[in-house]
Amino acid sequence: MKPYELSLAAAADAIRARRLSPVELVDSVLARVEEAEPHLGAYVTVTAEQARRAAAHAEREAARGRWRGPLHGIPMGLKDLIDVAGMATAAGSRVRAGHRATADSTVAARLGAAGAILLGKTHTHEFAFGLTTPQTRNAWDRGRVAGGSSGGSAVAVAAGTATFALGTDTGGSIRVPAALNGVVGLKPTYGLVPRHGVTPLSWSLDHVGPITRTVEDAALVLAALAGHDPRDPASLSVPAADYRPGADADLTGLRVGLPRTYYFDHVRPQVETAVRKAVGELEALGAELVEVDIPMTRYIRATQWGLMVPEAGAYHEANLRTVPELYQEDVRILLEAGELLSAGDYLRAQRSRTLMRAEWARMLEEVDVIAAPSVPMPAVGADEETVTWPDGTVESVSDAYVRLCAPANITGVPALTVPVGHDTTDMPIGMQLLGRPLGERTLLRVGHAYERTRPARAPATSA
Repeated sequence: MKPYELSLAAAADAIRARRLSPVELVDSVLARVEEAEPHLGAYVTVTAEQARRAAAHAEREAARGRWRGPLHGIPMGLKDLIDVAGMATAAGSRVRAGHRATADSTVAARLGAAGAILLGKTHTHEFAFGLTTPQTRNAWDRGRVAGGSSGGSAVAVAAGTATFALGTDTGGSIRVPAALNGVVGLKPTYGLVPRHGVTPLSWSLDHVGPITRTVEDAALVLAALAGHDPRDPASLSVPAADYRPGADADLTGLRVGLPRTYYFDHVRPQVETAVRKAVGELEALGAELVEVDIPMTRYIRATQWGLMVPEAGAYHEANLRTVPELYQEDVRILLEAGELLSAGDYLRAQRSRTLMRAEWARMLEEVDVIAAPSVPMPAVGADEETVTWPDGTVESVSDAYVRLCAPANITGVPALTVPVGHDTTDMPIGMQLLGRPLGERTLLRVGHAYERTRPARAPATSA
């Protein structure tokens, strides 16, 4: 196995034991970038020389016995919404041409302090307002969508051009591309990871989180990211935690909620089969399956859009007045639509979210986690705009991909997607685990226990 193929945890163990140097790891990943990036388009920019200098510094620190922790010397990618001092944060848009960050975002600073090495910025759908990331190709099939809006980050991890990456998630933008590229994606509890220095899409729905190869890797990154920052008004003040799952795969006593409603509606049969099989594996590990009814399902889409679109429109109001032509048409239309919603519409969406959060809290008193599909279908062709379901319902691709992810953004609960197989065309399928607020340790424990039951599947490496 080449160094670029290692999981974060395996690379960290090798670096600490001096079996692998940060220089060797970074050089291997950069060689993989040169091989795969022309075909995949995961990166906006690659900072190879800076990464090599940082790796040499990390190696010198390790030689002196200074080990910063499991991220020491680990190469990463950051979504191009996340500020790094001196680098452009273009957010995938001509609107931000020439922009340079003057300071690190909180998450970039924390990862740097933990010893992680930046390889570059990864592509996003413009201002994170989309679910396909058109600049980037799927790591398993270049003719398919990467998913979005954190498509560059997910493809980089899947293809081995980053050991881990960060994404943002407003309506599924971590989980969708992670599921479509066969990797792990974690949307933490709202407010657990600070967003200071991250370009917003929708203030009350935005989250920052890791995309990784394994659940254990996600736990290691989350530990470095979580913690209060007064510069983010939504940031939670909670004690530091060790999120790393243990070796015990016994789930006896754990209650897994299996939705009767919503999550298995308008889902491709192969997705449903793979997820139900994965849930059966959880039951075989000792978990008790409990059927649940998802509350207020008829209001989910209206609430998501009623919050997101006006907040996005408000953030972009000045630029929409002065340089509307610089936006991509699909994003400009959505932003302009946000200006058409009334204050009453926005307040009704806020009220709906309050009620939905209360109903979800009651539901989650009965179970420890909910298991469901991450997305209703694997990656579609890059030129496909709609999906038609057997009952004749026609849905846009973006609406289909956001549908199963939006509830976790509205309610703020943590959600984890893990790979659970492939369809007959070898495209990845993901299972989503949702839990109580600040229930990341339980989600990661369950995800890790499942992960140990399935045969190892190497990340896509075809260039």
